[in-house]
Order: sequence, then structure tokens, then C-alpha cells
Amino acid sequence: MRLGGRRESDNVDDRRGKRSVGKVSLGIGGTIVVGLIIWLMGGNPMDVITKQIAEGTTTEQNYTPTTEDEQIAKFAKTILAGTEDIWAEVFAQNGMKYIPPRMVLFSGATQSGCGNASSSTGPFYCPADQTLYIDLSFFEEMRTQLQAGGDFAYAYVIAHEVGHHVQYLLGTLDKVHQIQQQVSEKESNQLSVRLELQADYYAGVWIYHDNQKFKSLEDGDIEEGLNAASQIGDDRLQMQSQGYTVPDAFNHGTSAQRSRWLKKGIQTGDLRGGDTFSVAYSDL
Repeated sequence: MRLGGRRESDNVDDRRGKRSVGKVSLGIGGTIVVGLIIWLMGGNPMDVITKQIAEGTTTEQNYTPTTEDEQIAKFAKTILAGTEDIWAEVFAQNGMKYIPPRMVLFSGATQSGCGNASSSTGPFYCPADQTLYIDLSFFEEMRTQLQAGGDFAYAYVIAHEVGHHVQYLLGTLDKVHQIQQQVSEKESNQLSVRLELQADYYAGVWIYHDNQKFKSLEDGDIEEGLNAASQIGDDRLQMQSQGYTVPDAFNHGTSAQRSRWLKKGIQTGDLRGGDTFSVAYSDL
């Protein structure tokens, strides 16, 4: 991506080197195992940790960021700034005001408005404090474990989480979460898939307008993003981890679905074109 000369967001809380520790209890959902594989296989870290009640303290760690660490932090701040600029314009065009989220960069573990967060949780958006939480080491894991590296792939992850913030501002997130409490596990999972695919679509809408405004895309960028979306499809990850798929347990969508909705957003750039809830589930 071409990002030279672009501003960095001020809506960033850099907690790298500050580790939050403490006693964590899980709520009604019972004991939930969180980890990178949960996020990748369709588990929604936001849904997991919103049930947590955490009491913790923050301690300073011996942390000296490398040049590479600083570069990826600068990158994340620049991408967040890009989402702020674009979504402010898109919302204004649709008669609304965009209120940007904050982003917390952390290493190891930290506290969020939704409870405890750790590097194993993966990136997530917390609606309670309207904040994205990211341990930047996740991008290295994308490159080495998922073969989904590249700057646009990393930008897609941030833009996807911002997509959840867009859903929050539009009221979609709260509405769906309320419905999920009243339906079966299978139906709840299907609603999660619809939410995640819409967030993928919104990530695509952002890059469409970002490229229009800043000429940010380079050759191969879109392929990087589509590859990342494909690599984190529920079907692919379940096959890799257990050798078979359980469609009723999908939470994020298949590789084909994730790629399709991201691509659709990139091609159209239309906020109103991401209605994943009116489409028959089999047609997503």
C-alpha cells in the first residue's frame, strides 16, 4: 500500500510494555477457552469476553520496541486514520455523523471495557468502550501461521474491526446481539456469520474510498486481502485443525463467503450494499 506522507490517528492508546494482570471470572456462558484458533475458526472474541468480569492491575514490563515494532505500530495508526477520514465522509454523504473508535495497542494482556484481553484472543472490537484491541504480534502470526501476510492483509484486519464499529454506530450490532440471546445456538451462529460478512464488506467499502481519495492500492494488494479473507474462512480452518467441517458451528463464514463480501465492498464502495441479513443464508 502507498501510505507515504499520510497522517497517523490520535485515537490510539499505546499500552505496549504495560501488562494487565489479575483475576478473571467468566459469566453466564461458563468457562470459555479463548485463543487464536478460536478467533480464526469462527469464535467471536467480542462475544467471549463481554461475559467476563475482570479485576486487574497494570504492571510495567521490560519492553523495548524494535524498529520493526515501531513500523507496524505506525502502520496501524495510519490505517486507523484512513478509516477515520473515509468513514467520516461516507457517513456525511448518508446524512449521518461518524464518531471514530479508539484503538489500543498492547503486548501480552490488557483490560478492555469488555473484560480481559490477551494476545491469544486476537484482534477484536469492544462495543462497551467503542475500542479496537490489537496485539500487533498477531500480524506476524498471520504471516507465519496462515500464509496471509502483506500490508493490505493487515489493513484488512483493522478495517474489519472498524467495520464492527460501523455496525455499532448504525445500531446493527446491538440489535443482532439482542436477537442472539433469544434463538438457538445454530441460529445465533448464523447471525454471527452475517455480522462478520458485513464487517468484511465494510472493510471493502473503506478500501474502495481510500483508494479513490489517496491512490493507496498497489499491484497485488487486493489479492493479498482476498487471500487473507480466504485463509481465515471457517471451513478452511476447521479442515486444517480437525480434518472435517461443522457448518452449524461456523461463526465468520466460509473462505468463499468472506472473499466474496470483501470483494463486493471493494468493487462497489456503497454503504447500503452490504445487507447480509436480507439474503437467504444459503446464498451468502
